[in-house]
Amino acid sequence: MKFLLDTQLIVWTFYDQKRMPLQARILMEPRENVLLFSTASLWEIAIKRGQGKKDFQFDPRILRRALLDGGYIELPVLGPHSVEVDILPPIHKDPFDRLLIAQAMVEGITLLTADDKIAQYPGPIRKV
Repeated sequence: MKFLLDTQLIVWTFYDQKRMPLQARILMEPRENVLLFSTASLWEIAIKRGQGKKDFQFDPRILRRALLDGGYIELPVLGPHSVEVDILPPIHKDPFDRLLIAQAMVEGITLLTADDKIAQYPGPIRKV
C-alpha cells in the first residue's frame, strides 16, 4: 500500500518518535508499504522554521536527505494537485494540509494523518 505522510507525522518520525501514534508505526513498518512525502511538507517546514516556530527548528534540507536515504519517495507538487484544492470543502484553512489532501486524492494514495480536521475530508485519508 502507498501512504503519503502529513507534515506532522514526518516531523515525529525524525524528531519526536515518542509522539508518533502506534497505529502510524504499525502501518509504516511493513517493507512492502511505500511511504511518500510531499515537497509541500518541506515547504511548510521551511516557512515555519523561518517564522521561528518552536516545533520546526531543524533544517529541512537535512530532513529531506534523511527521508530520501530512508527510502521515502518524494512527491512533487504538480498542477493537477494545485487545482484539486479548489473542490475541497472549507473544513480546514491550512493551505499546506489542503494541498496534501488534494495530492492524495489525485494520486490515489492514502494520506496518513493524526489531525482530526484533515480526517474529516472525503477521500483516501486515514487517521492514526
